[in-house]
Amino acid sequence: MLKPTEKIWRNGELIRWQDATIHVLSHVVSYGSSVFEGIRCYETKSGPAIFRLPEHMRRMVDSARIYRMEIAYTAQQLSEAAVELVRANGLNSCYIRPIALRGYGDMGVFGGKNPVDVYLACWEWGKYLGEEALAQGVDVCVSSWNRIAPNTLPALSKAGANYMNSQLIKMEALANGYSEGIALDSNGYVSEGSGENIFVVRDGKIITPPLGASVLPGITRDTILKLAHDLNIPVSEGIVPRELLYIADEVFFSGTAAEITPIRSIDRYTIGKGRRGPVAEALQKEFFAIVEGRAEDRYGWLTPVPAAQLV
Repeated sequence: MLKPTEKIWRNGELIRWQDATIHVLSHVVSYGSSVFEGIRCYETKSGPAIFRLPEHMRRMVDSARIYRMEIAYTAQQLSEAAVELVRANGLNSCYIRPIALRGYGDMGVFGGKNPVDVYLACWEWGKYLGEEALAQGVDVCVSSWNRIAPNTLPALSKAGANYMNSQLIKMEALANGYSEGIALDSNGYVSEGSGENIFVVRDGKIITPPLGASVLPGITRDTILKLAHDLNIPVSEGIVPRELLYIADEVFFSGTAAEITPIRSIDRYTIGKGRRGPVAEALQKEFFAIVEGRAEDRYGWLTPVPAAQLV
């Protein structure tokens, strides 16, 4: 259950949490016509700071464009709204959920005449797969459900409808006693988790599936690619056959929610030593040092949230 905050941003104004409602016949309810983002705000010694805010909002605008959704706000305006929202709710750290959806109007598959409403919410949220998972890792399986195939639903768009596929992957994994599932693409190669990108380590080298493998262009994924280069860890994008997972030295997830979460077993195959490996640990150390303000923000990834003015 989410812990409500005071305010949600809707179409340019702050409203009460309980007033952020939609009609049951809104287009999004029947047809899944929404795009959204997941963004983290971290507590630093200088106050709250939102991680890679411009990149997230650019991806949201891009997602909407793919689905011909006209958002009345620029990525910059949405970024400013996110800062305003976190500040208004007085949170030191939180998860931010911007969402654009086709609202109430015509009913039918074509929603082009329906209004596009934009909301931003934020709330306190801990580690997605659990605090212990960051060190001990999680047990996962290869799903029987494939990721969406090319030219069906666009994987580069973070669209609500895509996550029906993710739900099938996640539900199957949980039903079979795993924390998460890994989906293959339509060609049988490794794609991603239900809500995370995936990285494989063998002989000290990192490989991650390319965007053409029905992969969402993750912001944390991009962060890891940059940090790996900084740490002189060889990293590349390439096709990952399923069986490479079983003989990898390390495998780990990345994502805004999952951050950097090691995988200790896949389909009951123990990965490496069955816990976090040295590559994932090095990346975690550098990642958290930056987002928590303990290391130089050399890429300008943090957007500070000014303290609310006392009246």
